[in-house]
Amino acid sequence: MPADGYQFVPMTADDLPMIRLWLATPEVVEWWGDPDEQFAIVSGDLSETAMDQFIVTAGGQSFGYIQSFDLKAWPDDAFREHPDGTRAIDQFIGDPDMIGHGHGSGFIRAFADQLFANGAPRVITDPDPDNARAIRAYEKAGFCKERVVDTLEGPALLMVRNP
Repeated sequence: MPADGYQFVPMTADDLPMIRLWLATPEVVEWWGDPDEQFAIVSGDLSETAMDQFIVTAGGQSFGYIQSFDLKAWPDDAFREHPDGTRAIDQFIGDPDMIGHGHGSGFIRAFADQLFANGAPRVITDPDPDNARAIRAYEKAGFCKERVVDTLEGPALLMVRNP
């Protein structure tokens, strides 16, 4: 799907029932963990000014979630060497029927392109080192593997994309 085929609609409280369902899918649980814990975090972030949350759509169909935040808002020693304004992203595809069709790399690339257009000097992400599907999607979206880092949540593969 072409990059301009994805829309990033700001998430609102009205989206929370859909987010709750998506967090409970086996594909999301595998990498995001306990759905109730993750729902509390994601829903709580709606009031966090440093966190931008979006519902990903294509062709009018909502199918995913993506969040972006400034690294300075959540300090973690594993990420301190990045330039000011670096944005970190996390996301998932909530509709299992959309997995395996290139949408992950497509919308990640389109979203990172928007962040660069808005002045971000770098975009990073930190998938689980064992999450081969996510790592492939990030590489297809232009991210490069840097190294495994020890984050506050455990080991992660730091991946970086520059403009």
